[in-house]
This record gives sequence, C-alpha cells and structure tokens, in this order.
Amino acid sequence: MMTAREQLSPPAEFADRHCGLSPADQAAMLKEFNCETLEEFGAKVLPASIRVDDAPDLGPPLTEADALTALRVFADENRLSAGMLGLGYYGAETPAIVRRAMLENPAWYTAYTPYQAEISQGRLEMLLNFQTMAADLTGLPMANASLLDEGTAAAEAMTLLRRAHKNSGNKFLVDQSLFPQTLAVLQTRAEPLGIELTVESAESLAEKSEGAFGAVFGFPGGDGALRELSAVVDELKKRGIPSACATDLLALTLIRPPGDSGFDIAFGNSQRFGLPMGFGGPHAAFFAFRESYARFAPGRMVGVSRDAKGRTGYRLALQAREQHIRREKATSNICTAQALPAMLAAAFAIYHGPERLRRVASRVNGLARTIAAGLRMHGLQVAHSAFFDTLRIRGMKDMDAAVARAEKEGVNLLKTKGADGAMEVGLSADESTRPQHAEIVWRAFGGTADFESAARKGMADESIPQNMRRASAFLTHPVFNRFHTEHEMLRYLRRLADKDVALNRSMIPLGSCTMKLNAAAEMTPLTWRSFANAHPFAPVSRTGGYRRMIADLENLLARATGFAAVSMQPNAGAQGEYAGLLAIRAYHKSRGESARDICLIPKSAHGTNPASAILAGMRVVPVEIDEHGQISLSDLREKAAAHAGKVAAAMLTFPSTCGVFGARLTEICDATHAAGGQVYMDGANLNALVGAALPGKLGPDVMHINLHKTFCIPHGGGGPGMGPIALAEHLAPFMPGHPLEENAPAGCGTVSSAMFGSPFILVISWLYMRMMGGAGLRRATLTALLTANYVARRLSGAFPLQYSGDDGLVAHECVLDARGFKKTAGLTVEDIAKRLMDYGYHAPTVSWPLPGAVMIEPTESESKAELDRFCEAMLSIRGEIAKVESGEWPRDDNPLSHAPHMAEDVMGDWGRPYSRETAAHPLGWVRADKYWPPVG
Repeated sequence: MMTAREQLSPPAEFADRHCGLSPADQAAMLKEFNCETLEEFGAKVLPASIRVDDAPDLGPPLTEADALTALRVFADENRLSAGMLGLGYYGAETPAIVRRAMLENPAWYTAYTPYQAEISQGRLEMLLNFQTMAADLTGLPMANASLLDEGTAAAEAMTLLRRAHKNSGNKFLVDQSLFPQTLAVLQTRAEPLGIELTVESAESLAEKSEGAFGAVFGFPGGDGALRELSAVVDELKKRGIPSACATDLLALTLIRPPGDSGFDIAFGNSQRFGLPMGFGGPHAAFFAFRESYARFAPGRMVGVSRDAKGRTGYRLALQAREQHIRREKATSNICTAQALPAMLAAAFAIYHGPERLRRVASRVNGLARTIAAGLRMHGLQVAHSAFFDTLRIRGMKDMDAAVARAEKEGVNLLKTKGADGAMEVGLSADESTRPQHAEIVWRAFGGTADFESAARKGMADESIPQNMRRASAFLTHPVFNRFHTEHEMLRYLRRLADKDVALNRSMIPLGSCTMKLNAAAEMTPLTWRSFANAHPFAPVSRTGGYRRMIADLENLLARATGFAAVSMQPNAGAQGEYAGLLAIRAYHKSRGESARDICLIPKSAHGTNPASAILAGMRVVPVEIDEHGQISLSDLREKAAAHAGKVAAAMLTFPSTCGVFGARLTEICDATHAAGGQVYMDGANLNALVGAALPGKLGPDVMHINLHKTFCIPHGGGGPGMGPIALAEHLAPFMPGHPLEENAPAGCGTVSSAMFGSPFILVISWLYMRMMGGAGLRRATLTALLTANYVARRLSGAFPLQYSGDDGLVAHECVLDARGFKKTAGLTVEDIAKRLMDYGYHAPTVSWPLPGAVMIEPTESESKAELDRFCEAMLSIRGEIAKVESGEWPRDDNPLSHAPHMAEDVMGDWGRPYSRETAAHPLGWVRADKYWPPVG
C-alpha cells in the first residue's frame, strides 16, 4: 500500500515519455507474439542463460524536475574561476545565435553521420566550412572534417607519417614543448606499435634525426613560446623527414601559418572557436595536410560533387569508414568524429568573419602582453619574449603562495616545470579574460601595477616578431564574409537545417547505430555555465561537482552492466575498444605473458574491432560465423589451439552483429579463458541487454559502452560520442591514466586528451539513468526487442529475414535480404535506400553485415504509428519493385532507379512511365509533410 507521501509526490513518468508505445499499442503488438506482458515477451526473446529476473537497483527514478534539481546541486559545487591554466583549453564565448539555433536545435543534434548525401546537404556544407576554415588558417591545401581531440590528432599524425614513409626508420621526433596530455597520448599510441619516441627541444631534433620517419613540433609551443622553426623543418625535409605541428587556430589569425613554415601537417583543438571548455570536451580537433597525404588521412572528408542532373552538391569524398572494408589493414580505427562541435566552430568563424576573429586574437594577445609588462615592471622574469597568449613566470621563490593568492581571488594559475626542470607559473589569456584578471595576477605576485601604464607598455612591446607575422589572407570564401548579423546568420542556419533529415523529422531506423530519443530535459544542462566553463585541469577543490557526478555515473553504469569499475576516458566507441585491449595487454604484461598477442575476431565484427586490435599491438586471427550469424565455437577453439600460448583476447559483439542472440556467450568466454585470453565485448548492442542482463556476470572481462547509443547522447551528425569501458575487478588497475590527474592509476597509458574524455555531455547520460531507474532501463530494453520483432514480422513476408533465433525471433534489430531484386528487377539495396528519401525517411543500414541487405533497428522510443508508417513505406517500395519485376515499369525507368525525386524534377518535363504523384507522394501521408531532397 502506498504511503501518503508517495501518493502526494509527483509521479516519475519519464520512462513513459521515453518509451514510445502507449499501453494499448504495446498490448496490440504483444498479441502478435501471443504474449500479454513485456516480461513474458522478454522471456521468449532473451536466452534464459543470460536473463536476470530483476532490474538493477539504481535507486528510485526521478521526475524531470527533480533530476534537474539534483544535477543542479552538482553544478553548484563547481566553483568556477577564471581558467587561465591554458594547456589547450581556453575560455570562449558561444554566440547566442549559434547556441540557440544549433546547439539547442534537435535538427542539428539528432542527425546521423552524413553517409546518405542527398538528405545531409546542410550538415555536409557546414562540415565543408570547417574544413575550409582549418585549411585556410593553417595555410595547407586540405583538411578533414574533424578528429576527436588534440592528443589523438597528434597520434594520427604520427601513424600517418609512418604509413606514408614506411621505408624510413622507426623513430619519431617529438618537441618536448607539446602539451603534457598530448605527449602522453603519443607515448601510449607509440609503444604497442614499436615506435621509438625521441623527445627533445625543438631546436635539437635535427641532430637526433637518424632513422626518423617524422617529427612533431609545438607552434606555438605548449609553454607559449613562439619559435622560428623554419630552419629546423627545412633541415629535416632535406633529410627526407616530414614535419607536423600542433597549433592554435586563433593564434593563426596573427602568426605565420604552418604551411608557410614548411610543415606538412597541422592539427589542434578548435575549442576556442566558440565551444565551452566543458571540463575537457567534446571539442573538434582539426587536421590539415598537404595533398600528397590525402589517401593516408584519418577520418572523414567532405568534397564538392555533382548529382545525376549536374547540380552542385556535397558528399563524403574519401572512404569515411574504411575500417569496415580494410579491417586489420585499416589506416585508423577512427569511426566517430566530432561533427557537431566542428559545425559549431565553423559557425563561430562564419558569424565573426576574418576581421572580427583578428580583433579577438589581437585583444587576447594584448592582454597577455599587458600582464607580461606588469610582471616585468615588478622585477619578475617572463620566460619568453615571443608569445601569443601564454606566459611562463620564473625566478620567484614562493610560487605556491602566489598561485594560492590568485586562486583565492578567482584566477587559476598553472604550476609547472620548465625545460630545465625549474619551477614556473604559467598563465594563458583568452576570450573571457578581462582587465581585472590581469590585476589579480599582479597582486598575486606582490605587484601593484597601474593597468593603463602596463597596457601602454605592453602594447608597445611586440610579442610576435615581424618575421613570424601573418601576411596571407584567410577565410576569403563568401560564406565567411556575409553572415555577420544575427538575422542573416539565423536564416543561413535554418536553410541548412531544412535540407536534412534528422530525428526531429522522422524515425531513423539504422541497424547497429541506435537512434533513440535525446530528451529535451537531458539536453538542458548544456547551457549551464557551471558545467560549461570548467577547465579540465582546474584544482580538484574547484571541480567537486563534476567529479561527484562522474563518479555517480560510473557507479550507475557498473551496476547496470555487472562490471566492477568504469573508466570515462575513452571519448568514442573505437577509443573504448582500443582502451579495453590496452588494458588486456597491460594485464598480460603484468603476469609476465607479454608474448600473448593474438586477437580472435569474428568475421561479422564491426570493422573497428580488427583496426583497434592492430593499434593495440595485436595480431588478428579471423573466426568464422555460422549460418545463424553466430561465432563458430568450433572454429574459435581450433584457432585458439593453433595459437596456443599466444592468445591475448577474443572480441565479440553480443547480441551478434547479425542482430540475434545466441546461447553460446558463456561457452565462448570459457573457451577464450581456457586458452589464456581475455574477452573483450563490444557494447554496440547493449541496447538489447541493459536492465535485463548483466554482461559483466556472464564471462566478458571488459566492455566498452556507447553512451551515444544506449544512453542517449545525441549523434550530432557524426559525433560527439563517448565510449567508456567497464572492467572486471582484475582488469580495473589497468584502466587508462592521465599525466595531469593526481593519484591517477598507471594503468595502460593515456588514450584521450582530457582525463574524463568528454565530460560535458556526461550530464545527458546521468539524467537519463536517474530519470529511468533500473526498471525503466529494463522496460526500454524489452520495448526495443518488441519493436524490432514487430517490424521484422511485418516486413519479412516482403523482404526475407536473413537471421533469427530458433524461435524465429530477433534481438533489437533485424537483417532483411534485398539481394534477389538485382536478378528479378535490376534493382539494388541502394535503390531502396534512395527511394525511402521520397517517403521522408533516412534509410536503414545497408549492405552490413551482409552485402545487399538492410539492417533495421527501430528503438524503444518510436510509437506504433511511426513504426507502421515506416513499414508501409517499405511495403509500398516492395510493391513498386513488383511492378518492375512484372514489366509494368522498365528496369531503368522507374521510381526506384530515379530516386530521390527533387521538386524541380517533378515540376519539369516528365515523360516517365509513372506519374508525378507516384514520384513525389507515393503514399497519402507523405503529402502532409513532404520532404524534398535538395540533390539527387
């Protein structure tokens, strides 16, 4: 019986809003399977060997209002200071129009990666703007559409140069002035690959270049120094050694671009272009390069193309997910980029334009010069005379006291060591720095400089030498020189958003890429300054709220998965794979079994799996799958026996990549353990398990969790993502560490620039779990299983169901076979995908895991009405195929072969064997809210 308090408390109804089925619709769908309850259906679908009877205890679910109030408590514990710590993270101001029209707009944040170009023209244009911005500012001809962060971009530069110059030596030259987190990521990435790092001062690297395949410099250095490096770069080039540099986009508005200094690659973080620090991310790394490296470049690239009618359009220009084709021969395991942060940075550059950007940079540089002048006026030593925004203060006896005085007045300064080991205090000016912050710094060091006097002195003391000043123009394209008023910017962003299909328009039924509801309540805290403006390396005492929230989320995830510990550092799913394998590698090494280097991977695995194994220094041995899409247990045992004493790990995805459960999970784990290996579980399909099974209790030793799938972080047009790893107790000591985190575990190294990956977006998953509770998560999983089986049953008569369990049921996604239509109608699965655009839908995953198939995952968030609408579209398309099969429509002149249909196509000359109405409005409901693809 409910207490009076319980009766009068507001009901926690979030799960009712997250799960899309009404009670009546759920009952109707359950009836299709002769079930009366979700639990009864779950018992049919989930193997008894993995199913748990009760949902995990995550505490009582909270209402939206109560959850936000609880989160506000954490937010208020973050004691924000002026974050003058620098190290690649700077105060930045997001223009209100960009925040309102992009960051808070589901048309932008709920979109999927732009693999279907016709319905992604808005995102593709903005990503091309990002590439143009990066190429212009760095002075290099090409750039990609973003990477994860500066540290991993440095690692990608290193491995790119190694691939491109594979006949050179095995040494990589590293400028010691790189940010410490960047150096740590390089060291972690280099060791499994057998790359030897030579870390020295920039000026001495040429002397150590024997046997080197490349070099990386800081330009400016991580210590803020502006060094003339052209001579060193030229000398290395004469010896056949290319050079990369870490750089700063805002500084490049004033200083000579890397391309003009001879660098072949330039990379860095675009965070200060309007993105909040967010305690470390997400932020888009940029990566620019010379044309000769185009085929080696990691990540995605957008290019300008022509459609079937010669209209200009945008598309992904190079194979964006080559790991799915090349697998263990892939050049990178990059899968998730940072699309939404990249688009926000591009919008910042568009809104400001080149002149305003130069003014912002000049003010930042002027403040740094003013602070330096005031310090010198009081006899303090500033380490470098040439700098953009960062100073190093030396020669003071009681530096700790000075730092403490500054912190007490609200300014965080950096305690660090110089190249000679002497203690220094560092500070960086940024867009948020104000004159009063300069005065606080002076007082902290015992000075009383008059601001006007120091400013006049500082402005007279040039800090950018004449020979290092930028002479070339940048951002000359019209897009960066038109939209400088809010009215114009608002309309531009609206025009781009209207070109795309995102979740705000219709269901996105992608198999293996869960596109579920990203609730408005979960997104609300992204505008809270106490989360947005926290520096990742601020004192622990200043970031207690963030740390408590993250620790609580780690605990929730551990309890929901059955593992002992969770590391938040991996900031993408593929990074989680990599970190999990590094933990396994470190575990074997600790036991004196470093020779274990074989990774058993089923042929159906996501392509990132073998690519991650290679990066972790392992050798990949493929394992067969059977006709049901399951790992062949006999083949796994044979391969393990053939490599006795060498097996390090087996990687598996459960449910399988083919969308079915199997009863062999524990047997696979037992066989791997018997061979001395550890089991890595790919958590891409956790949406079929969470709350109803505990993977950590079933045999896997480590698993990555895609928070951007199962736990509601939006895909954002191709990122951000988060891929934390959950570890069994014996692997927990080997989780990633970080050089700037006190008492961090030595672990397996550092895999991301920030110690908690992309903590700014962790508030989304925390709110989701707290509002759902354990029972809500279980309900979501069982609902997802129901919707997938409902869709499979409705469509399997028209499109053969490729994989299912013995009972004919699937997991949370289904694979339908479309290969036969090539023979019967001359049509392919791509024709089906493009025809769906005329119905207003993004296509399911095509040709994966089976060529010529479609893989559909409806998720728990969709209503029965939307599921039926999608099924009607697919069945209508099957009817159109039948007309081609019967000869009513020619094989090369029918609605599928010409899809998608533009408005101008339908309004122009026709002469086709089907009507304009059939082309544009194939079903009656399409007319009510017609989406017109902009290109075809």
